[in-house]
Amino acid sequence: KGEGHVEGEKVENPDTGLYYDEYLRQVIDVLETDKHFREKLQTADIEEIKSGKLSRELDLVSHHVRTRLDELKRQEVARLRMLIKAKMDSIQDTGIDHQALLKQFEHLNHQNPDTFEPKDLDMLIKAVSARYK
Repeated sequence: KGEGHVEGEKVENPDTGLYYDEYLRQVIDVLETDKHFREKLQTADIEEIKSGKLSRELDLVSHHVRTRLDELKRQEVARLRMLIKAKMDSIQDTGIDHQALLKQFEHLNHQNPDTFEPKDLDMLIKAVSARYK
């Protein structure tokens, strides 16, 4: 990781094809700003990441990082709600339970739309892992 790159140089990653690709990238970028979490991420093997062990490290990141992750999650929930509303408007069906529709998005905890918790990181990792099995 990072070999052959100048410190601070932005490396362009290919699009994952996930509908939440931008959210995933932003979460990773914010987590990597925390020195402790970045070190844990660099030393973790793929099984530690997939099992959720790495997600528990979220409780140790700085307040600033948690605040930024909370903000990202609220933006992602708003984006998903906007997509649901656009979908609903396109089929002209009212009376649909938006909370039930949010359940189809498995990359975040829709029951807690305001804060980014270890469960959110775990769900994001599991959603990405399931996509690439």
